[in-house]
Amino acid sequence: MRLGITMFATDLTVPPHELARAAEERGFASLYLPEHTHIPVSRRTPPPTGDDVLPEEYARTPDPFVALAAAAAVTERIALGTGVCLPAQRDPIVTAKAVATLDRISGGRVVLGVGYGWNAEEAADHGVPWTRRRAVVREHVLAMRELWTRDEASFAGEFVSFEPCWSWPKPAGRVPVLLGGAPGPTLFAHVAEYGDGWMPIGGAGVREALPALRAACEAAGRAMARVVPFGTLPTPRKLDYYASLGIDEVVLRVPAGGRDAALAVLDDYAAAYLDR
Repeated sequence: MRLGITMFATDLTVPPHELARAAEERGFASLYLPEHTHIPVSRRTPPPTGDDVLPEEYARTPDPFVALAAAAAVTERIALGTGVCLPAQRDPIVTAKAVATLDRISGGRVVLGVGYGWNAEEAADHGVPWTRRRAVVREHVLAMRELWTRDEASFAGEFVSFEPCWSWPKPAGRVPVLLGGAPGPTLFAHVAEYGDGWMPIGGAGVREALPALRAACEAAGRAMARVVPFGTLPTPRKLDYYASLGIDEVVLRVPAGGRDAALAVLDDYAAAYLDR
């Protein structure tokens, strides 16, 4: 089982490219970075953390693709992922170009973790109809797949529409798409239709959800999707449990912090888990 890391990177933490290089040096398989384009001051949407006040880090995230491009330049093997990107808030043509370019320059190391978003005010500033955001994400990812795979790509949907066009570069290979979110029929139907895997946050309840995910994949006539527990605080028992379920990658949470603090956590994780 491979172990990756994620950190809520900001302009106040260790720079993502330094974190990526340090993670690769220690033998971690992947690095995932989050995304928020901005955070409206209004708190009509409660913080997802359950706190009374939204932590400042949510407003300070770098653009994940720029940060991962810097990481690509100083690494050779580590997978470079978003955890998670918010496609509903992004132009799919521009984002497809960014992902394909990053995948090219990194030698095919990009993993696109996507989510539906939790902040209604943030989505509203992008013109996203909140109750339809899942449908918007679906169309944006499907449109990007067309741009990545067809020499003359076109798309006609409710939220995305473009006539036949050329768009290069193409990705170096297939860009895996992992969908984050709580288990349920809508999420699993989307994973089965256009995703490569499910990214459960924290990983609680995975065993109980696997039959429903497997049934959704079978109904779509495809192989079982990957399951990549994300943001996990590891223990030996927890990692053994995931391995017993056939899970091949777990993404460990590194608390947001400066260089010394972050590298100390990487060292602890490496010593405790990478040699198991």
